[in-house]
Amino acid sequence: MRLRHAAVAAFGAFTLLLAVPTSASAAVGEFQYTVTGLDGRPLRVVIEDPVGEECITLPEVADPGATAPAHSPRNRTNATATVFTEPDCEGDYFTLRPLTGHGSERLKLRSVVFSR
Repeated sequence: MRLRHAAVAAFGAFTLLLAVPTSASAAVGEFQYTVTGLDGRPLRVVIEDPVGEECITLPEVADPGATAPAHSPRNRTNATATVFTEPDCEGDYFTLRPLTGHGSERLKLRSVVFSR
């Protein structure tokens, strides 16, 4: 009788685990970068809890023919951030470690992807 109850409880727990949504594909925290505003001043942009494992083209600098790239990224998420010099995660890239990864004004970027 105990074995049956234990089996039912284990099955119920397993089913509940499958039904609960997870945020395994999302990075938790902030990703920051700097763009040049319309007035020529630097503007800090923040992405909160970015989607993981999907390329994010930074909207402020998506058109290489019209804007300068972003720079000075700060990865304050719990995921590794790989920044790219071109939109759509193309071009040269650099990896920023979770929580403390950062780059200087010399590190130019137009897109980013977060991974575990």
